[in-house]
Amino acid sequence: MLRTDGCWFKDEAGRTVLLRGVNLGGDSKVPTVPDGATHNPEGFFDHRMVSFVGRPFPLDEAAEHLSRLKSWGLTLLRFLVTWEAIEHAGPGLYDTEYLDYLERVMRLADDMGFTVFIDPHQDVWSRFTGGDGAPGWTLEAAGLDMTRFADTYAAIVHQTHGDPYPSSLWSTNTTRLACATMFTLFFGGEDFAPGVTVDGEGIQEYLQRHYVDALLQVVQRLKGISCVIGYDTFNEPSHGYIGWNDLMALEGDQKQGLEPTPLQSFALGDGLEQEVEVWSMERRGPRLQGHEGVNAGHARAWQDGVPCIWREHGVWDISADGVPRVLKPDYFVQVRGRQVDFATDYLTPFLLRVASAVHTDDSDALIFVEGEPMERLPVMKGDCAGLVSAPHWYDAIPLMLKRHSDWVGYDALHHRMLLGPWAVRRGAAAQLAELRSRGQTCLGAPTVIGEIGVPFDLRGGRAFHSGDYREQEELLDHSLSAVEASLCSAAIWNYTVSNTNRRGDGWNGEDLSIWSRDQGRDTRLPDRGGRALRAIVRPYPIAVAGEPVHLSFDMGRRVMRLTFRHDARVIQPTEIFVPPLQYPDGYRVWMTDGTFLKDEVRHVLKYRYTLGVPEHTIVISPRAHRTGFR
Repeated sequence: MLRTDGCWFKDEAGRTVLLRGVNLGGDSKVPTVPDGATHNPEGFFDHRMVSFVGRPFPLDEAAEHLSRLKSWGLTLLRFLVTWEAIEHAGPGLYDTEYLDYLERVMRLADDMGFTVFIDPHQDVWSRFTGGDGAPGWTLEAAGLDMTRFADTYAAIVHQTHGDPYPSSLWSTNTTRLACATMFTLFFGGEDFAPGVTVDGEGIQEYLQRHYVDALLQVVQRLKGISCVIGYDTFNEPSHGYIGWNDLMALEGDQKQGLEPTPLQSFALGDGLEQEVEVWSMERRGPRLQGHEGVNAGHARAWQDGVPCIWREHGVWDISADGVPRVLKPDYFVQVRGRQVDFATDYLTPFLLRVASAVHTDDSDALIFVEGEPMERLPVMKGDCAGLVSAPHWYDAIPLMLKRHSDWVGYDALHHRMLLGPWAVRRGAAAQLAELRSRGQTCLGAPTVIGEIGVPFDLRGGRAFHSGDYREQEELLDHSLSAVEASLCSAAIWNYTVSNTNRRGDGWNGEDLSIWSRDQGRDTRLPDRGGRALRAIVRPYPIAVAGEPVHLSFDMGRRVMRLTFRHDARVIQPTEIFVPPLQYPDGYRVWMTDGTFLKDEVRHVLKYRYTLGVPEHTIVISPRAHRTGFR
């Protein structure tokens, strides 16, 4: 059983544990019934008659996929579930077949020695607003009509947009009417939409209560399964309109396609035609391309007879000459005369609510905390036990543009470009080190990078036919080397069982899966189907008899170096995963002191330090490789 100790995870023997794993899986965002592929619109809006049983894999394939991941040393699973998977049929109606399935998969993972934390996943609120997560009835409860989102640009959804669906277009839904409204209601409905109620209950309490109760259905099912160490609170939360200073302007660095301002979104949703800016994403950032008329048919995003929430609350109105205008410019910025702060005023109370509810049913569960992507964490140090910082980090240029450059990078934490190979490579390690520092400062907790990965469809997917993933290997090695340098734990995004070269991860055109049925002829063999395994399957310390000081792996030379200060109270050995994929002809060990034993069955090196020597270094290299040491 893992526990937290300051900035580290510790096992029952008191050893420091560094976790390496994967998100399982990418297609858990979409249902199995009806066909969950984003390109299939059939039955899309019939959101109640769905099933997520079989995500991330059919039960009869579970052992195959879990065995493969374990052989790769990826024994931490960030296991995706969605609110929709649990409660799609309606408020308070839980899918017991899905919960039965989930429990059976977790028991198998427990038998196979995995460590799991459950991720109640969402992206831009819901499948019906361009992502995944919340059930469709949540939108209906707010008075929205999801069948009209395409005409009003309240959301750009793959099913209604059609192919081709531009890379990363889905994430621009964060600032569109449907998603931004739902997040504002979820986190701040009491302050910003007090007039919106459901059966006499305020919309904020209604939504949060159902979300927490759905998560507790999972907690109650999985309590007592020892591999399940905890629960994420909310994947990549968004502030919606909360804190938006200028409702007539866009915010953020990411702009792509048609981008209405909040005022234009309100107007479009209420049936007004608007001239909207058109943007493209380029290497140096977003670029304005022009303007385009939208909603000439005067469709409304609201149900018949339901007024626009924000017009009803006096945020905006239409002038006598038919032009929308803002009436309360500071509506989402100040509440009762006080400047609002999303992280402090809205996100933190919600996170504490989730933590309290989970701990009521499972007092030992760890609580994995996320702030908004790349934004500061809420300060919760001392407010709750068992916290873990779980931020996400991606190399932004390859992720957004599907190509990379050794000379140009992006620091997502400080919103600045990085120029030159040294700055690009150094920038990744510096950002992850800062994320770890934030976890210590804000939560007093260890850090797991909850998502980190690279797209495999770089440059139009030219690697699919050649099988040459050297470019992806280089990028993944860059990211994972930063994980090692920062001494964080991490879960790669992602492993998708249904991945194909044509449809990627089966969700919004993404293709980040480290495994695909289209790679290798016999995917039953352990490494068949794997992509960029040379970077992924790497040696790392599983458990350290003290505090790690330095960790690195040179992928080219296949040399791993670990330095740590021992803890005299720990009597169990340091254990290091040493994969045969990196060392098919065996490996040799150099040490400053101590003794070692090779466990060839588990592919683990067990090292015992010498008493009286405070700091210890172990170097692992290929048997035929000369490191210069004797």
